[in-house]
Amino acid sequence: MNRLGIENPRGLVAFAALTGCLVTLAVAALTRAGGVFAAAGLAGCGCELLLHRTEPGLMARLGRLHMGATSRFEIRCVLLLLLLGRLHVTGPIGLAAAMTLVLCLLAGQALHAALITLIRRRRALAVAARNIDLRRLDISDRPPRRLTEWPGQRMLVYELSALLGLTASLMTGDARWVVAALTLAAGSCLITVVALVPYLVRAIRRLPGAAQVLAEVDAWLIQRRPRTVLYFSGPRDRADQLTRWLGPVAALPTPSLVIVRERELLEALEPTPLPVLCVPSAAHLSQLDLGGVRVALYPANTGRNIHLLRIPTMQHVFLAPGGDGDEAAAVDPYSKVYDQVWVAGEAGRRRHVQAAVGVEDADIVEIGRPQLDGLRADRTGHTPAPLPTVLYAPTRDGAAGEPIVRALLDSERPLRVLYRPHPPTGHRTPEARAAHRRIVALIHAANERRLADALGEAPEDAEAQRTEDARRRAELTKRIAALDARLRRADADEAMLTRDRAAPDPALLTEAEGLRRQWHQAHWAASPPWLHQVIEGDVPTLHSCFDQADLLIGDLSDVVGDFLATLKPYALTAPAGLGEEEFRRQNVVARAAYLLGPGASGMQDLLRPLFDPCLDELRTARHEVKEFLLGPTTPPSIQRFTDAVDALAEKGETVVRLRDLHTAPPPGVGRWSVIR
Repeated sequence: MNRLGIENPRGLVAFAALTGCLVTLAVAALTRAGGVFAAAGLAGCGCELLLHRTEPGLMARLGRLHMGATSRFEIRCVLLLLLLGRLHVTGPIGLAAAMTLVLCLLAGQALHAALITLIRRRRALAVAARNIDLRRLDISDRPPRRLTEWPGQRMLVYELSALLGLTASLMTGDARWVVAALTLAAGSCLITVVALVPYLVRAIRRLPGAAQVLAEVDAWLIQRRPRTVLYFSGPRDRADQLTRWLGPVAALPTPSLVIVRERELLEALEPTPLPVLCVPSAAHLSQLDLGGVRVALYPANTGRNIHLLRIPTMQHVFLAPGGDGDEAAAVDPYSKVYDQVWVAGEAGRRRHVQAAVGVEDADIVEIGRPQLDGLRADRTGHTPAPLPTVLYAPTRDGAAGEPIVRALLDSERPLRVLYRPHPPTGHRTPEARAAHRRIVALIHAANERRLADALGEAPEDAEAQRTEDARRRAELTKRIAALDARLRRADADEAMLTRDRAAPDPALLTEAEGLRRQWHQAHWAASPPWLHQVIEGDVPTLHSCFDQADLLIGDLSDVVGDFLATLKPYALTAPAGLGEEEFRRQNVVARAAYLLGPGASGMQDLLRPLFDPCLDELRTARHEVKEFLLGPTTPPSIQRFTDAVDALAEKGETVVRLRDLHTAPPPGVGRWSVIR
């Protein structure tokens, strides 16, 4: 199942049935079993529809293997003609008509796909944007989704029509039914093709070309004059490297801009008040007027950074905070091309200096972790709740988590477990998937025992309150989905969003933030405080889980590094074969961590300070490690980040003024005359 990428058992059954239907169609066509052919065809249509809805990823993979919906449709059309030829129901004239109609249907489907491709390519503007006023470009609407989307489902309608006509012909012996059905299918396809032609003509005549789009963007840049640019290039699954900096950059008091290079990143970005430009072409990027930008921030080291690094009027900064707890982490020699490298704390500074890759100590700036400022409030001296909560958040696949969860559930003193695996957990190997399922089964069994013990003991009003909280959470989920639909607009393509997202809607963004905050409150309130939870997916967020947790158990990862900002105790799973002293020496974050050995050994020592904070021997060590890794608590990281941007922008202004002074023509001589 995992080789096919099918996670839903119904999807596996549907795929097996679809394959069987195709084989049955071929056998029925060769053996002139018309009834079997019609039944297998109808069953295959049902399987196709189910797979399109439940396993879209599988459908896409089959397309890349040249076995997509179009190929399967063509095979079934050929088999239908083969059956008609062997049954002799239609006669020579009817068979010729059926062949002609099938050829028209296939040609129309190919023409439809070609038109859609042409329209999409023509509507791909040289620069896509969000929160930038480009309404003067007069961008037309895209074709309706019913004309362009769901090609597999549309072909199923054509096929269903042909199968119903075949069934009627088999039952009556009249070939006109199947010919009429094929005529209806071919006619519907032709109508769809004709309806797309005006949109192609409109895209060719009305959509602006690259020069016009770039000129309009330049006019906006000259008017807005952004001083800071956040630049990113990379695949969609690395978009978190960019999104974690959207908040700090949006908080800057001066105008800022986000530039991405891949179109798919626009869809991955969370709603933001920042103006966003997507510039796929390096040639187009070089034509933009970015002369007012003084600071360029790079969250990742990629080859396409060179397209912005070559602009001399900017000060270029690599944002290196994150992962500073691992002294063995590699420092990319490419970092020396930047004017400055910004790190979280002293650990990051040391790591870059000791790596000796050409980054000077004077060019390293400690800014903390602005994303974690919200976690630092009111964490000193945290007192666990009467029933403490342990958050187990592994980031690596494997069976090591099973004994940890079992030990937590079997604790002599009751506690609550939140199990939040890393999103890829259970998808990489069959062993990891099996271990994940066993952990989930353990938690569900423990919850059933607790529910049985609590039955009849919980007051009715408390149960009614939890029911109301669950109802409220469901209602909030619907409202958030509706708001996301308004923010993302699935009915619009990239060109329409570039046209319509001229400015951010502060009220809409505030509403979205408030709804998500209310959803998290309702989520935690809807469950009894003693109920264990398995948290899969993006919500509740990791930081929301931090707020619930009194203790974190994890491995060496950014999850533990973020949790360190709360100053609450945490534990690490130490690798086998490496002594405790050596493990702490190699990893700074481990110096303030309780350690768990193989088989969850050391769990009892870990849980004692959870119930009695006086036994927490590593509280002082956590303060020291936190300051070493993340920097001091005051001033807040966001203030240090803002100050660093301001200081570097002033340096950039000075560099530009000196450059202009040295390149200025002699008195009385115009600049252009000197150039000539």
